[in-house]
Amino acid sequence: MVLDEAEVAQAPAISYWEMVWVRFRRHKMAMFGAAIVIFIALTCFLGYPVYSFFTGNDYELQNFSYRYQLPSATHWFGTDDLGRDVLARILYGGRVSIAVGFISAIASVFLGALIGVFSGYLGGWVDEALMRFTDVMMSLPYIPLYLVLAMAFGPGFWTLVGIFVAFGWMTDARLVRGVVLSLRNLEFVEAARAVGASRWRIMLRHLLLNSMAPIIVSTTLLMGGNIVGEAALSYLGLGIQPPLPSWGNILQTAAEYIFAPDNGPWLIIYPGLFLFLTVLAFNFMGDGLRDALDPRLKN
Repeated sequence: MVLDEAEVAQAPAISYWEMVWVRFRRHKMAMFGAAIVIFIALTCFLGYPVYSFFTGNDYELQNFSYRYQLPSATHWFGTDDLGRDVLARILYGGRVSIAVGFISAIASVFLGALIGVFSGYLGGWVDEALMRFTDVMMSLPYIPLYLVLAMAFGPGFWTLVGIFVAFGWMTDARLVRGVVLSLRNLEFVEAARAVGASRWRIMLRHLLLNSMAPIIVSTTLLMGGNIVGEAALSYLGLGIQPPLPSWGNILQTAAEYIFAPDNGPWLIIYPGLFLFLTVLAFNFMGDGLRDALDPRLKN
């Protein structure tokens, strides 16, 4: 059916974000990734109290009489070397790992976006100083510094968040600066200046909000990367410390008993699968958001 000019004129206008949602829904792998992320997050944050209530299994509860139990109606994923319920520890540990990834990614992107806006809009010596500092930070060897800082400040939740924020903002700063450089001389910015808008209003209200596309994509990808980073540092004993579980220290404990009889190998498969699916899902979401937010790409 062909619409005439009157019908086209009367058709409701679709907003940019509605267009983004339509394009995102057409990306099958992105929708699959979003579904996995939502499922795992709901399972960890809402499923743990339900599972603990009905089975009586707490992530800290030890019973040496039930070491290395195979999956059963009482312990769905079996038990570990101390007789603790594996599923309860995975679900509670998922809360910790996801929280580290989420908080550190949001804080990193926020810091990087502010630096990028200031640098791109103010220009001059401010831009030069901020970008040279960004170059220095990007040239530092991350892994040795992660290890040194974790040992210096003591392993823990907020230490990990601080480390990831301190070394995670540089890419976002450069991305946002590039967008701001392309926007700062356009008509809507000149109009804001003409009506007397302050620098802060122009940077935060006009330029930062119009830089949301790369910010959203970067946040999604950074969440997955920081979850892997938490798992790596916790596996090395420099992250989340027992008895508080995380996917990283669960894998560390499981690796010590991987050759134990009966249930040993399964102790590393279950948390490894949760970690793998979560990070993969975040990457799928990031790819889909990148395509949906860029109008030059065709789905």
